[in-house]
Amino acid sequence: MLVCLCFPSALLLAQSGKETGGEQQQAATVDARAEQILQRGVEALGGGSYQGVRTLVARGQFTPFKDGVSQLPIAFIDYIAYPDRERTEFRGGGMRNIQTNVGDSGWIYDGAARTIKDMSPEQVKDFRFAIRTSVENLLRGGWRKEGARLSYVGRREAGIGRRNETVRLTYPDGMSVEFEFGARDGLPAKVLYQRQDEEGKDIAEEDRMAQYVAVGGINAPFVVDHFRAGKQTSRINYQSIEFNVPITDSLFARPANVKAIK
Repeated sequence: MLVCLCFPSALLLAQSGKETGGEQQQAATVDARAEQILQRGVEALGGGSYQGVRTLVARGQFTPFKDGVSQLPIAFIDYIAYPDRERTEFRGGGMRNIQTNVGDSGWIYDGAARTIKDMSPEQVKDFRFAIRTSVENLLRGGWRKEGARLSYVGRREAGIGRRNETVRLTYPDGMSVEFEFGARDGLPAKVLYQRQDEEGKDIAEEDRMAQYVAVGGINAPFVVDHFRAGKQTSRINYQSIEFNVPITDSLFARPANVKAIK
């Protein structure tokens, strides 16, 4: 089972600054109120410490859900080197699977079949879509290079006595993503967007971040839940996160063969 883990907050790749989908770069437009919420979000996550993250190594459990019921969790370890490299390893049932993204390319190792394959254009497209919907891309400004529009939506109810401040990113190709931040603490709380299914129908998707933990001056969500059409489809539970640790370049290089996999 290969799943592209999408890490909100400080846990997802920043955009590499390349044009997306063949669109010409345009000047970004920003609402002043929305900009204030972004700046508050950066400070809530750790300010300069958050902005200074260059690498991270995260370990935890990925749990898929079926019809609202959790399935067997899968252990993972994720390596990220900014701005555009990520390697995620999954282990379970005696199997090891690896998914590696490097800019606009990547490779996949299937432990069951013992094969290494280059990522398909569709898989790379999915990865770029995930970046567009990430809090990381929002707060680090990757959207500005695409000429997206940032606007303030307003406050929303987020439980008893709680509200979230909401901003919206609208890309030149019409794609829009909404981000909710806690009105009290300023931390990222939700990401809402739509993705087309196999029949071309738009389906609502949502990421929810919770259980923030301070790690080396950076606040990171240790629980990330994903919902599709109102039903939970997965949960990420982090067990540990390390920032700015040495990561060798060879970890992201495509192995010459199965025996060369490290």
